Amino acid sequence: MSTPLILLILAIIAIACYVVGTRHALAIAGGRSSKLHSRPGYYGTFVALCAVLPSVLILAAWLVVSPLYINSTVLDGFPEDVKARSPAEQGLSFGMVSSLARGMNVLSLDEIELIGGNPVELRAALGAKGVPLAGDPEPYMVESAGDLNVMTKISNWVMTAVVLLAALIGAGFSYTRIAPRFRARNRVEKVILASLVVASSIAILTTVGIVASMLTEATHFFTSIPPWEFFFGTVWDPRFAAAGATDSAGQFGLIPLLLGTLYIGFVAMLVAVPSGLFSAIYMSEYASRGVRSVAKPLLEVLAGIPTIVYGFFALTTVGPFLRDLSSQLNGLVTGDYANFIQAQSVLTAGFVMGIMLIPYVSSLSDDIITAVPGTLRDGSLGLGATQSETIKKVVLPAALPGIVGALLMTASRAIGETMIVVLAAGVAARMQLNPFEPMTTVTVKIVSQLTGDLEFTSPQTLVAFALGITLFAITLCLNIYALYIVRKYREQYE
Repeated sequence: MSTPLILLILAIIAIACYVVGTRHALAIAGGRSSKLHSRPGYYGTFVALCAVLPSVLILAAWLVVSPLYINSTVLDGFPEDVKARSPAEQGLSFGMVSSLARGMNVLSLDEIELIGGNPVELRAALGAKGVPLAGDPEPYMVESAGDLNVMTKISNWVMTAVVLLAALIGAGFSYTRIAPRFRARNRVEKVILASLVVASSIAILTTVGIVASMLTEATHFFTSIPPWEFFFGTVWDPRFAAAGATDSAGQFGLIPLLLGTLYIGFVAMLVAVPSGLFSAIYMSEYASRGVRSVAKPLLEVLAGIPTIVYGFFALTTVGPFLRDLSSQLNGLVTGDYANFIQAQSVLTAGFVMGIMLIPYVSSLSDDIITAVPGTLRDGSLGLGATQSETIKKVVLPAALPGIVGALLMTASRAIGETMIVVLAAGVAARMQLNPFEPMTTVTVKIVSQLTGDLEFTSPQTLVAFALGITLFAITLCLNIYALYIVRKYREQYE
């Protein structure tokens, strides 16, 4: 029985247990819920949880442990000469066995008997059924595939029986516990509290896992490349070392990438902050309710556009426009129609990224300005100040901590952008201050270093994890500082 079907049966059992448990609680209390410690629904929920929760845990554990055991058993059944091969070759053999097992489930018994043990015919038949094989299977693979199917079917049937039996035992046990003084609400709320703790821990554990994995691989990188050469190096050239060479395989200087990241992010913020902040002031202080209801959603649509679309827009529209505009301006001034702005440049990437960041600045600033207490506005207007003076002298100073926090969060979003930089700023790692020439960022080099057939043992690949942990540290510091400012602002006006 498949896992979705088992989950459907458990859902039906949970509904039935809820109904039966609720009615049984009312029957014990003589039809008067006032005699019960908890509401009748809590008793039904308690029965449903006791029936489903252990079953779901058993199902999850079975789905994890059973494939590991079955795969290990199948691998142990391989011939000795196959088990003597490298782990990679054994993995390829097991992949062939898995494909054969899936294909044998597709073929009928008559087709399997007709094919017999002919590997060529078996491969052709599976290819016709949409199960391609990389090569002709060996006889032991066919036998192992049959064993894999048999063990998988037995595991599924046993899993179904155990899960359903656990559901019935849990339902029967909880049904007998129902009594007028039984504290069903307390039990149910403990389960809900535990589920909330687990749900809230997922994000924390995921972050810890990401940081641990990056730190582990970054540590391997720093065993080959000294940290001071990485953090203070001014040349990025991660080439491969020549055969037999004893020197380091290239240079891994972080400074050019970090400079490009901060430079492009700075240009993007120069575009996004004035536009987003002024639009937030207009929508929160000047716009009518009708205009705000239309303008705010239209502005926030920009946040839903994929970044690859912004990259194509920069590559095909903004970059050529700036290049042609520079040619025309240069021709009017000097008579030489040379391009001093390249199509791929810091200016192109920063401008398009700034457009992408406008809704972030606008939406966050709008919410912060709106949260300023109305008594401050009323007091300023009552003293004779105009609306513009009230905004400039009262509202903006009061909202400034929150706006600064919003801008820092937006800056961390800009630092992590990749696709726009790849298409609009190029991949040249250089140290220069000319905004009309290409540069690149840390995120672009992370992608480029992990692209291809490189092994995860060379410095050229492991440097991506060092770059990732560095970028994570930068954005983490920005977010922590932003949260500090926002919390200080909230404590002041709550």
